[in-house]
Amino acid sequence: MTTTQKTAKFDGFTDEERGAMKARAQELKASARRGSRADKVAQEEAAVVEKIAEMRESDRVMAERIHAVIKENVPELAPKLWYGMPSYAKDGKVVCFFQSAQKFGARYATFGFSDKANLDDGAMWPASYALTELTTEGEARIAALVRNAVG
Repeated sequence: MTTTQKTAKFDGFTDEERGAMKARAQELKASARRGSRADKVAQEEAAVVEKIAEMRESDRVMAERIHAVIKENVPELAPKLWYGMPSYAKDGKVVCFFQSAQKFGARYATFGFSDKANLDDGAMWPASYALTELTTEGEARIAALVRNAVG
């Protein structure tokens, strides 16, 4: 083996991607623990609130507002962590999520939907949205999208 072969870098997962996978493994372990359903729901929401509190200010402000908008408008969705991101699930299946810009070193945060969301509109429709700030108009749009996603 040559020196070049020994020092060649592996172009696999980034540190951020590996971190997200580790976070998901921890989330699965935590959800497998025994306890009442109410306890698990409370623990999952507390974990989401804690994750939001760790975000840098610009992302934290948007994540807090999205959390409040979803709880106010679609209370049947349960907050939970998903790959280390705040997400909202129906019957245990993630419907939507917030990804902070810092998560993968992006220039903007993202609010997205999983394939469990009922947003189908013909042969093509948006499944995620870039967020640089969250206005009152944006909050109303998110509320409407999430209501449609679970409807």
